[in-house]
Amino acid sequence: WWRPTSSSVTPGSQPASVPEALAVVRPWRTSSTVGTPPRYRHVLVCACAALWEIGRVIVDQAMYVDGIRLAVADLSDELAALRASASGFLWIGLKDPTDEEFELVNAELGLHPLAVEDAVTGNQRAKIDAYEGSLLAVLKTLRYVERTSDIETGEVMVFVGDRFVVTVRRGEANPLDHVRRRLESDPAQLRLGPLAVLHAVMDSVVDNYEVIDRYIAEDLTEIEHQVFGEHTDLDSSAIYRLKREVLEFRRAAFPLAEALRRFPFLNYVGKGEKKVLPFFRDIEDHLARTNDHVESYDRLLSEILSAHLAKVTVQQNADMRRISAWVAMAAVPTMIAGIYGMNFHYMPEIEANFYIGDFQVYWGYFAIMALMATASLSLFIFFRKHDWL
Repeated sequence: WWRPTSSSVTPGSQPASVPEALAVVRPWRTSSTVGTPPRYRHVLVCACAALWEIGRVIVDQAMYVDGIRLAVADLSDELAALRASASGFLWIGLKDPTDEEFELVNAELGLHPLAVEDAVTGNQRAKIDAYEGSLLAVLKTLRYVERTSDIETGEVMVFVGDRFVVTVRRGEANPLDHVRRRLESDPAQLRLGPLAVLHAVMDSVVDNYEVIDRYIAEDLTEIEHQVFGEHTDLDSSAIYRLKREVLEFRRAAFPLAEALRRFPFLNYVGKGEKKVLPFFRDIEDHLARTNDHVESYDRLLSEILSAHLAKVTVQQNADMRRISAWVAMAAVPTMIAGIYGMNFHYMPEIEANFYIGDFQVYWGYFAIMALMATASLSLFIFFRKHDWL
């Protein structure tokens, strides 16, 4: 390796070693550039650009030895040292990496090609897979949007290997910074190894499921009140939207429960990591309870939707009866008026009269009007008695 030197010595500064291959493949190595020859400047420019790109993706990285956080100078060197000492591990956190950006990390850690393919493709079903001494856990993250009552879906992938953990988060749901801070405040938990990180991430995701579970329960209660209340203008689309969000919740939580139940964690832990296994059973219990709630919500929403549609049908029938009653009341006077509007030459009721003293009274008009009023009033009393009005 060639070591560049300064053309002029600056007090307190040290010359830096920047190999060309190292600058391109491992851009997160720390280095300083003092007096770099012109023929190496393009290498340093590439390194700086790659460093800026990977800095946007790696949200945090650290080495943990005996539960204490230490800075990472070089991934390959630190990982080799950790494997040689059989103590501690690396934890790298990524956020929405591209294929090229993820390859920079993969070049250092040597992840299994199938696991890399899942990470690059994304949008995987929640699962836990084993690959030649390493694990890949895919978790579906959820975020409740209170303004619209929607549930947004994201994804967290956790790679657990020999002395390293890589978390890849896609989407804005369930940030992991608080998970790292909580673990760093509990060195005893970090001493359990990489599986402690996997447990902490899973626990955070499942805890968030329980929070969203409560939000959905509140929305469901509100819809029940609207559907079965005396006065409601609820649109059936609101019930359908909530049912669709519950289905989204179910797609995230149910596969994870199945994966936790079937995966043999005991075959993939070291001697000192077995203490973390009961914590996974605790996650499974919490997840099973949440899944029971989600399943009941789905059934209840189906029943509420059916009840709402039945109520709408009953209301429509009531409206039709009310309309029919008014039409019937209007039909009788219309029929009578139609008969006397046919202009026949001889209609005795029109000319019918009687005398009161010397005053001649034509009673046909008054009789017909009384007949119309009596018929309409009779129909009104009849419909009202039978709850049509």
